[in-house]
Amino acid sequence: MLAAAYEELDRDSFAELTLDRLARRSGVHVSTIRRRWRTVEGVVVDLLAERSSTLPTPDTGDFHRDLRELTQAIADFNNALRNRNVMQGLLAAAAHDTRVEEIVRNAFVRRTEEVTLIVRNAVERGDVPEETDAWEVIASLGAPLYYRVLILRGSIDDRLVHTTVEATYLAARSGVFARKG
Repeated sequence: MLAAAYEELDRDSFAELTLDRLARRSGVHVSTIRRRWRTVEGVVVDLLAERSSTLPTPDTGDFHRDLRELTQAIADFNNALRNRNVMQGLLAAAAHDTRVEEIVRNAFVRRTEEVTLIVRNAVERGDVPEETDAWEVIASLGAPLYYRVLILRGSIDDRLVHTTVEATYLAARSGVFARKG
C-alpha cells in the first residue's frame, strides 16, 4: 500500500490522492484500506514514517561534517518531488485534522530527538559548549530548509545547504545555543 501511495504521489499532488486511486494502484479493496488506515492521511503518515526513517544520523566524529551530512540528507529527501508532496500535503491536512497534526508533530519530535545525538556527541568532544541546547541547534538547522520547502514551496539548493550549515555551526561553536541560568 505504501509503495502504491508513493507511486501515486510521483504522478500527482497529495490533494489529488484518494483511497479509490490507492485501491486501484495496489490491487487492495478500498474497504481494506479504510479498515487499516481510515483515510488517505493515515496512509501517507505511515509512508512519511517509513521514508524518513531512512535518513541517517551522521556520526563522523566531526561536528561540522555531521551537520553537513544531515543537512544534505534532509535536502535530498525533500528535493524528491514525491517526498515534498507528502510533506506539503500532511501539513495542509494537519491544519484541519488534529489527529494528523499530532501524528506529524510526533514524527518531527521523534526525528529531532534522534538527530540531537550529533550535538550531544559534539558536547562530549568539546566542540561546542557543555550548556548547548541540542534541540535549538537542530531547530536552527531545520528551519531554513523547511521554510524553503513548506512555505516557499521550492527545492533546497547547494547554497542554502552551505549557508544553513555554516550559520548553525558557527552559532553553536560560539555558544549562541547555550542554555542560560
